[in-house]
Amino acid sequence: MAQLDLDEVRFVPTGHPPHRPDAALPPDVRAAMVARMIEGRPEFVLSRAELDRPGPSYTADTVEAFAVAEPNADLWLILGADQLATFDRWHEPGRILARARIAAAARGEADADLVAHDAERLAPGRVDLIRMPRVNVSSTDVRRRLEAGLPVSDLLPPGVEPVLRAASATGAPARLDRT
Repeated sequence: MAQLDLDEVRFVPTGHPPHRPDAALPPDVRAAMVARMIEGRPEFVLSRAELDRPGPSYTADTVEAFAVAEPNADLWLILGADQLATFDRWHEPGRILARARIAAAARGEADADLVAHDAERLAPGRVDLIRMPRVNVSSTDVRRRLEAGLPVSDLLPPGVEPVLRAASATGAPARLDRT
């Protein structure tokens, strides 16, 4: 947020991902995790744009809707270096780039080089690099620890673990998804 001088960051949990019809956690559980994660941070906003819209969730549609609703806003789509690498295979990437810049999070110097290369290849002049420390936590690690009954609070933002445990207790799939 500081690196891009943003007024707010919107977290948009995927409603119905077309590439994952058997979506890991139900949409409302993903929304609850985000709500817990951003609690007490007014500059972070949970957007239900994809959760409340019927049909498949495409980023191009979401970015377009944000741009139409706020025509004077400068928009960035923040994603990880791994997602930038496949950006050209997304649904209508040109529509996204017409309305927003890309902010790609580079975790360490190796990622920074990769982001620079992918940015030039996929969206010349439309990608900003976000530098951040490498965080060695994966959804696979969290899932394994949850399944083993081990604590995961040291791997997650405060308040997220109870949401995951409650979801698994009610029979929701215990697979974590990127949201």
